[in-house]
Amino acid sequence: MSFNYQITNLPNYQIPSGPLLFIPVHDASQRGIRWALVPAYIAAQSAGAIIGVFAAHAMFGEKILQTSLHVRSGMPLLLSEFIATFGLLATIWGCSRFRIDAIPFAVGAYITSAYWFTASTSFANPAVTLARGFTNTFAGIRPQDAPAFILVQLAGAFAATLLFRWLIPRLPEKAPEILVAHDRGQMR
Repeated sequence: MSFNYQITNLPNYQIPSGPLLFIPVHDASQRGIRWALVPAYIAAQSAGAIIGVFAAHAMFGEKILQTSLHVRSGMPLLLSEFIATFGLLATIWGCSRFRIDAIPFAVGAYITSAYWFTASTSFANPAVTLARGFTNTFAGIRPQDAPAFILVQLAGAFAATLLFRWLIPRLPEKAPEILVAHDRGQMR
């Protein structure tokens, strides 16, 4: 959380807002980044997540390369992932409209709490799901269970994005309907 807060306040910060693979797609759709950069962001996030798993293994004296045998399947876990991802995106979109500086703290608080209130322990991120297939610790997920997790994460992200586009539309798109032209002379 501290690193996220520090890096987002750098003057040349170019990384799309949020920790999720699908956020670069949203940012490109909102003209925040070029579409040509989306694959690079997704590759970088996935590689970073996998390298993070390998680093954790090294720190704890585990075998670096592992494949998870931890079963994570069934409707309760898939529903948990949908809810975890929906809530995470709702947190990001809500803060991005009203308190952008609160995003790192809100995301950290949400993920910490979602770990405890979801049956899946809140992966809520396709890059994390992919990376957790490379650890046979309690945090892992069998590679064959990962695609279903990623599908419900995408569904949760899509649902949250649609809801927030409806609740809080982009001002430039809605400005003509919301704003009323005023003569500056009358405002004194």
